[in-house]
Amino acid sequence: MAATIDIIVPDLGDFDEVEVIELLVSVGDSVAREDGLITVETDKAAMDIPSPENGVVESLSVATGDMISSGGVIGKLKVEVSDTVVIAPALRHEPTGDTTVLASPAKPDGQPQRSGGVQTLVVPDLGDFAEVEVIEVQISNGDRINTDDPLITIETDKAAMDVPAIVGGRIESVLVQVGDKVSAGSSLAIIEADAPVAKPVPAEAAVADNSATAETVQQTAAPVKQQAAAAVKELPSINEAGFSRAHASPSVRKLARELGVDLAQIKGKGAKNRILHDDVKAFVKAILTGQSAAPGGGLPKTPSVDFSKFGEIDVQPLTRIQKISGPRLQASWINLPHVTQHDLADITDLEAMRQELKGAAKERGISLTPLAFVIKAVVSALQEYPKVNSSLSDDGKSLVFKKFIHIGFAADTEQGLMVPVIRDADQKDVYELAAELGELSALARDGKLKSDQLQGASFTVSSLGGIGGTAFTPIVNAPEVAILGVSRSSMQPVWNGSEFDARLMLPLSLSYDHRVVDGAAAVRFTTFLGKALADVDTLIQATP
Repeated sequence: MAATIDIIVPDLGDFDEVEVIELLVSVGDSVAREDGLITVETDKAAMDIPSPENGVVESLSVATGDMISSGGVIGKLKVEVSDTVVIAPALRHEPTGDTTVLASPAKPDGQPQRSGGVQTLVVPDLGDFAEVEVIEVQISNGDRINTDDPLITIETDKAAMDVPAIVGGRIESVLVQVGDKVSAGSSLAIIEADAPVAKPVPAEAAVADNSATAETVQQTAAPVKQQAAAAVKELPSINEAGFSRAHASPSVRKLARELGVDLAQIKGKGAKNRILHDDVKAFVKAILTGQSAAPGGGLPKTPSVDFSKFGEIDVQPLTRIQKISGPRLQASWINLPHVTQHDLADITDLEAMRQELKGAAKERGISLTPLAFVIKAVVSALQEYPKVNSSLSDDGKSLVFKKFIHIGFAADTEQGLMVPVIRDADQKDVYELAAELGELSALARDGKLKSDQLQGASFTVSSLGGIGGTAFTPIVNAPEVAILGVSRSSMQPVWNGSEFDARLMLPLSLSYDHRVVDGAAAVRFTTFLGKALADVDTLIQATP
């Protein structure tokens, strides 16, 4: 049978909104799973949004120039599905105070749920209600669900009700959204259902097994409950009167009680200010991470000035890169105690060797830049001092040591600085690093970097040597704990014990998170880095 599903924009990572720059298909086109449907452009790269399934494009609701976000609907796709399963036939209403929940009827012993394969989940019999409104969708594409997990919340003129699942599996496509009107038999989602139970379990065995399982769960849950209790100790106590009056569905109330959250203190973002699951989770997260600021606890604002009073002005919007990187840099500067260690590295021999080798490298299509040698030396330093390649855990109580070395480097583009990532830099020699530097820099300038080429860095190098400068204080790219700034090299007199020699010196500026790296460790790092840059033969001969 055929079904029409929404084409949902997948997770776009760190980008809230992206622009549609090209439509790759038209209405009526047949597409295969993963075929490109539209092309979008972020401030860092262009990427295609793929088709979620094989099918025929029934409609497209976007045009070139539109802005879209993760989870948005860009059209409809007609697909073939193999079977249909009713979510919860003959659901009965069980009143619970001011709300109502939907409960599944008892099933005959020994009869497994109808499941297995791709199926369509539909709305059960709603009794006297012909149409009801969907006020919350509690599943998303790709979610795994179990039996009795809530799928959607609907609202009649009498109560709010959760519709539970009677089969478990992986949600392929969600076919409804908040505000839709549904009736008995309306399609809700397409699910890749779990395989059916092989055979019934005898009653005695089931009881024994349940007892053993319950004991295991209790033993396992004990430390988890203790951790949870410690984590939410700062949450406000529940005011039962306000809790009962809160505008929320039964599953939201259950979640709030499990977390010890007072619904009366949460402002809902759903329809008619209804409190959603995400509102409860955001409330708890804000308290646990210290983001729930008391009145007046924010940073003082800078003065607002009307500059037109003093002369002619020209107001130009920030680039997309500036809009994204600005808040991140500000957050890093505010939250991380920055310290910068300045040092000098003697690269006289390195530059002489580079001049000898760059001709042969150019014949291979490789631009052998000083930055390739710097990154190679940085890899050696990170291997010697792994703490600089770590990150602080979210709770601030432990360090995450990374067994990989992915180096980000700042690339200058017309839109601003971008940070492509060289993965597994410790497994590449100088020539391979130089080649990848050239490839990623070209993609950055053309705006064609993919999202995975901009993520995962464990350390960043920002080189301004080609422009100028003697030193600077780069801002740590959190959650990294350090960043190396490289300025323009210059010939300087260096005392050799008996006289001054003219040596080519490279300024290094290492900014670091003082919570993780102390001053002694930082200067040891830059000293080691300077020695590595001076030993050019080792850098050239070093093989992965």
